[in-house]
Amino acid sequence: MAAATTIVNAKVFDGTMSQDWTSVRFADGLITECSATSAAQEGDEVIDAGGGTVLPGLIDAHVHLVPGALAQSLTFGVTTVLDMFSKPDLVARAKEQAGSRPDVADVRSSGVGATAPGGHPSMMYAPFPTLTAAGQAEQFVAERIAEGSDYLKIISGIGGLWPSLDSETIKALVTAAHARGLVVVAHVSSTAGVEEVVSAGVDVMAHVPADAELDKALVERMAEAGIVVGPTLATIENTLGEPGGAAVVGDPRLAEALGDAWARRLTSGASGWRGREMPPYSRAEDNVRRLADAGVTLLAGTDAPNPGTVFGASLHRELELLVRCGISPARALAAATTEPARVFGLTDRGRVAAGQRADLVLVSGNPLTDITATRAIERIWRAGTACDRHAFVASAAEAEQLDTFDVQVAKVVAAVRERWSNVDPRKAP
Repeated sequence: MAAATTIVNAKVFDGTMSQDWTSVRFADGLITECSATSAAQEGDEVIDAGGGTVLPGLIDAHVHLVPGALAQSLTFGVTTVLDMFSKPDLVARAKEQAGSRPDVADVRSSGVGATAPGGHPSMMYAPFPTLTAAGQAEQFVAERIAEGSDYLKIISGIGGLWPSLDSETIKALVTAAHARGLVVVAHVSSTAGVEEVVSAGVDVMAHVPADAELDKALVERMAEAGIVVGPTLATIENTLGEPGGAAVVGDPRLAEALGDAWARRLTSGASGWRGREMPPYSRAEDNVRRLADAGVTLLAGTDAPNPGTVFGASLHRELELLVRCGISPARALAAATTEPARVFGLTDRGRVAAGQRADLVLVSGNPLTDITATRAIERIWRAGTACDRHAFVASAAEAEQLDTFDVQVAKVVAAVRERWSNVDPRKAP
């Protein structure tokens, strides 16, 4: 039996609120005690937090897997990632890695999402199974479950740029997934898409649209239905021309564990799609504010590795952007801990409490008063195992990741430019 570890002289955020505890003890991968005085016992490894803050391991509620994603995520205190569209072979490899190694984040996945032939995101993943009619929904869901999918991802219409599923097929998919006990996540890219997926009864909406102001009555419907939203502002800001990648690299607390190769990619001008008029990024933040004010639950997700984002580090940017929308730091932290764990049924994590997995992050400072304190990471434990934050940079795993990333980005940029060159910008959303 491994020696227990006890953290002392700490502040503790339990995933919802600050507690009066100063000490957290864990052994054999689980938290055993949280107390207002030292919980240390003879023989424990004792870690003096020096007044720093213990947080639950962070959960990135929206990523797309590439090799190295799990190792890089853990480097920044992200102990679990929720993959929102990857092919089954990649998912199987990632899950095998997560189950056999302590130095990578854990993972859950939708596997292949539901979209129309030639629909988004064919440019990244084709070939993959698609569907064209509501009558195919049950078989599609059954096949995803057989491949090991943990929940269902649906791609709603994308403003006419790509072929898309009709509303009846989306509703049939939701019904089939719910009948099999799956949470349903819907990708939206427009306010019209929000109406479509809300009417279909999805559980989670991925992305916040910026093409128009969200309708007040629609937002209230979402709140009443308990529909959860993962805005992915960290990707949207880059897509709409804001220098989000440079902001990540510009913080030395993130840059020190990022490495030069990723720093170059994040500042290489990949932000925004040149030559096409885009809506203002501020509208995305305004829409998040509307959702938050109505009581809609938010999830923190990055949509990494989209241009301008990187696994792990960009989740800290997402937390900052959520707080910029007027959300309290405690609520933003819950969006990266308790809320994704609750929504996706991960009952063993997302909280600091006895009996939970010892997925823990110790930071200096207090993120409840300054959300960027999450970046001042002192230590990370994944199921009780301490993480070496500097093992990933310049490793073979990073080299493989960078090669995969560069190929994928080139493919996406070429496909999007080709598609947009064939669209009349006066008619595009």
